[in-house]
Amino acid sequence: MSNEIQNSNLDLGSLSGSFVLSSSPHVREKYSINTIMRDVIIALIPATAAGIYFFGLQALMVTLTCVLSSVFAEYAWQKATGRKVTINDYSAAITGLLLAFNVPPTLPLWMAFVGSVFTIIVVKQLFGGLGQNIVNPALAGRAFLLACWPVAMTTWTLNGVTGATPLAILKSGTGELPSLFNVFIGNVGGCIGETSALALIIGGAYLLYRRVITWHIPASYIATVFVLTTVIGRNGLMTGNGLYEIFAGGLMIGAFFMATDYTTSPITPKGQIIFGIGCGLIASVIRIFGGYPEGVSYSILLMNLCVPLIDRYTAPRVFGTGGVK
Repeated sequence: MSNEIQNSNLDLGSLSGSFVLSSSPHVREKYSINTIMRDVIIALIPATAAGIYFFGLQALMVTLTCVLSSVFAEYAWQKATGRKVTINDYSAAITGLLLAFNVPPTLPLWMAFVGSVFTIIVVKQLFGGLGQNIVNPALAGRAFLLACWPVAMTTWTLNGVTGATPLAILKSGTGELPSLFNVFIGNVGGCIGETSALALIIGGAYLLYRRVITWHIPASYIATVFVLTTVIGRNGLMTGNGLYEIFAGGLMIGAFFMATDYTTSPITPKGQIIFGIGCGLIASVIRIFGGYPEGVSYSILLMNLCVPLIDRYTAPRVFGTGGVK
């Protein structure tokens, strides 16, 4: 027996170059931060193109300012603090792009720069960088800009004409609503990247196909808004148009690209469904009963703060223990 063990050890020793010792996990996916971020950028291309098509050169300038400012802010902060520079993982570029999607095309470029720097340094880097932020950085940046410059952040134009968004018209009850078709394709006033539900659905479908995201949050979020806005209605029970509500405003970009952020969303399918329903409930309440026509940004930010609690009560039981550890 000892000879057999010795021979076995010799055989394993001769193959030592074929074995790698490493800590868990030992089951690995083909995805990396770079591949995931690259897929997100690809998914955002249709909405980017739609925003530039409908809003023109100014939308392109705001988008470039947000993206370049975000990358610069991350590079400068990491250099100044002696940290590893991580701009090659594309996360700063995506944060800047998503911030641009959540601002009007007429936003002054200096405001876009300030908002991008705040988003990257205060919301992302001060909490430890990628994977450490407690709320979605782009949405927090939007909330910051809205608090600082509310007029600039709520001035909407289309083809050079200033007007109200579809949700603002629904809220006020005055004015002519754009057709459902125009709302669906994006030929309405609004933020750069939120108006074309069609482009965002195409991007969301790509992320689902690539398994970057799962269906749980988008489906539960959109379905909740559809049901609640239909049943409760803006003029009494069963007076709502849920189909119009889910295509108008920022619901599609919120459901597919903001609420599904890995860091600020639950880790279990059950928790993700609860998270999506909570987002839909808050967004619907704000839209119907609140003074603000849109509720997507704040619904996601508020639910981001509930993620630790959701994870605590939806995490699976640890094997060999009497409960969740």
